[in-house]
Amino acid sequence: MSDLITTLKGTRQHLMNGVSHMIPVVVAGGIIFAVATMLSMSSVQQGAGVSSEGIIGILAQIGGTGLGLMVPVLSAFIAASIADRPGIAPGLIGGQLAVNVGAGFIGGILAGLLAGICAFLLKKLPLHKSIRSLKSIIIIPIVSSLVVGFTMICVIGGPCAWLLNAMTEWLTTMDGTSAIAVGAITGAMICFDLGGPLNKVAYSTGAAVVGTMVAAGQNSTFMGPISIAIAIPPIALGIESMVLRNKFTNEEREAGIGAIAMGICGITEGAISYTTASPILIPINVVSGAIGGAIAGALGVWCNAAWGGLVVLPVTSALTYVASLALGIAAHMALVFFLKRETKPAVVEEELEIEFEL
Repeated sequence: MSDLITTLKGTRQHLMNGVSHMIPVVVAGGIIFAVATMLSMSSVQQGAGVSSEGIIGILAQIGGTGLGLMVPVLSAFIAASIADRPGIAPGLIGGQLAVNVGAGFIGGILAGLLAGICAFLLKKLPLHKSIRSLKSIIIIPIVSSLVVGFTMICVIGGPCAWLLNAMTEWLTTMDGTSAIAVGAITGAMICFDLGGPLNKVAYSTGAAVVGTMVAAGQNSTFMGPISIAIAIPPIALGIESMVLRNKFTNEEREAGIGAIAMGICGITEGAISYTTASPILIPINVVSGAIGGAIAGALGVWCNAAWGGLVVLPVTSALTYVASLALGIAAHMALVFFLKRETKPAVVEEELEIEFEL
């Protein structure tokens, strides 16, 4: 047990291991999907989403698959950091189940930690030498996957589904209340889990309202704050990784352009790798999203497409839309400047070549 406690003291290192392996997946999938989004801008602006036809559809499928792998990869390599290779299988399965039940990247982190702990403890089990060789390829993956799987489905899945329904009903009833309050709440929800349950509730409600209002010939002021909040974390973090360089690792700086591109195209998942590595970014994302949303509500910003970012600019109140987005990004940068710690310089270990004379 003391070994497990020692291992868990390095939780930040385990999270960073997951993030470092996830970043290439985020960048590859996100940028390819961003290109598909920009090429199908007309259908995006009309609320139909990214086109599924021709070369655009192929790009969207490739990029979407990459984005879909983010959470399983994150979970798998968190588990691998704790338990080495035996943690990869239950980590992958747990991460995919987190996506399936709508738990998002936060569920993926929990799945990775749980898979790693289970695999780590099972590695310590004393087994007879006749079946010891089966431990790493059969016993640990199966038992750990069952534990993580039952936890994700039976413990986390139910509350996620309940929360989804309750929040959707709540947001629907708020449609006629103060625009500033609605903008702040939906903006905070979008930025809290970056594609998880709360994000999906706010977005799906906004998408439904857009369809109703546009069909009635009205501008959708409900969707305006949501579209802005979607873009705030990835664009802000991409800019910050290049401007506030001492607060980000080399890998995060290299991913900055990709995060900005994803934010412009309305892919809020571009901020997941940064947020996983630094949990302080969760409240920063929420506060800046709420600020941007509240300003958008106060200015009466509207968006007539069920999407976010700057690709929908032609179907928005462009001037106030850009102003609200810029102020939300500015708030995010200010909070990062004051609250996020500077990163420690990486220690470079030089390999020593030792020659032996036999």
